[in-house]
Amino acid sequence: MTYTLPTGYIPLTDAAPLIIARSLGFDEEEGLHLELHRAPSWATLRDYLAMGRVEAAHLLAPLPIAAALGLGGAAQPLEVLSVLSLNGTVIGVSPGLAHLMRGNGYRFDFADARAAGEALFALDQPLRVGVPFPFSMHAELLFYWLDALGLPADRRPTIHTVPPPLMAEAMAKGEIDAFCVGEPWGTISVENGVGELLLPGQAIWQSAPEKVLATRHGWADRHPDLAGRLIRCLWRAGRWLGDAQNMTTCAEILSRPEHLGVSPDLIDRALSGRLVVSPRGEIRQADRFVAFFDGAATFPWQSQAAWIGVQLARRHGRDPVKSAQAAQAVFRADLHRHHLSQVTRSLPGASAKVEGALSHASALGSENGRLILPPDSFFDGRIFDPERVT
Repeated sequence: MTYTLPTGYIPLTDAAPLIIARSLGFDEEEGLHLELHRAPSWATLRDYLAMGRVEAAHLLAPLPIAAALGLGGAAQPLEVLSVLSLNGTVIGVSPGLAHLMRGNGYRFDFADARAAGEALFALDQPLRVGVPFPFSMHAELLFYWLDALGLPADRRPTIHTVPPPLMAEAMAKGEIDAFCVGEPWGTISVENGVGELLLPGQAIWQSAPEKVLATRHGWADRHPDLAGRLIRCLWRAGRWLGDAQNMTTCAEILSRPEHLGVSPDLIDRALSGRLVVSPRGEIRQADRFVAFFDGAATFPWQSQAAWIGVQLARRHGRDPVKSAQAAQAVFRADLHRHHLSQVTRSLPGASAKVEGALSHASALGSENGRLILPPDSFFDGRIFDPERVT
């Protein structure tokens, strides 16, 4: 018997695991039918999940954690069963700002977060920056970047919430001067001549959990069979996405009108990490620009949840220690490991690690001893130990 599971998403490249699972039948292999519902904004999708219009959703990694901390007015607590993607975001600026930065000698290398930040803020202009949602990795990476650069409070940009598909339009209307957004919407701003790409999000944190699979709190414990089927079908979709030979097919599927509705070429840029950063056609390569599978990309590390919880706590006047604990409980590493144990042994043996400690790919203990984790360093060299939060 096939069970229909209403599942929500935002039209972004990193919704690929859900879209591919449905399009290629990975859901059917697990006796599921993912009934996909495309939402116009993150607030709408959060409400779809809270009200039961969907049972699972592609969500911003910090959003369920913010709900656990009582931030943002979310009444429904949520849980994370899997990470859907790492990285995949871009920071962009208006053509006017880019012109000034180039005039000062900056060459848009799309790699050095410190140099990019210093070049941008040397302009000493008030900036309005668009992010898709207040509780998002876009916002967290942006705030971390500003803090690490030591930008004084009176020079901080103002943050504006703009749904991803409307980011290029907001740039065109002059409502914002810069943005941090998931692909392909940064690329769309370049194609429309209203933006230039300054940095990939991974230049700030090399392995940031970007999107997650979220359900209402307790749903996975009440429906363990369904939760297992869901986790496994998305893991299989992620494995398919991890094969570079499948990227052309993936771009074509995502480009369809019922999914993202943009050219396959624009989607392929993010999947390959070969991005056009300016309307002049300049190309930059960002390896592992977005990751869906390799290096335990799907694993909901409780240490990553704790990092998010601490960042939110410090910005919103909450207790960091209690916030880290609450955040870790949101990322259900136990369920993820349990439900995947029948299909893979390449899972971390621990549920947390020191974040930012890996400057290069490194081996980690797993049941079969073959797990290689990718670099996860922060651009400023800091590390985060969830056991030493104060």
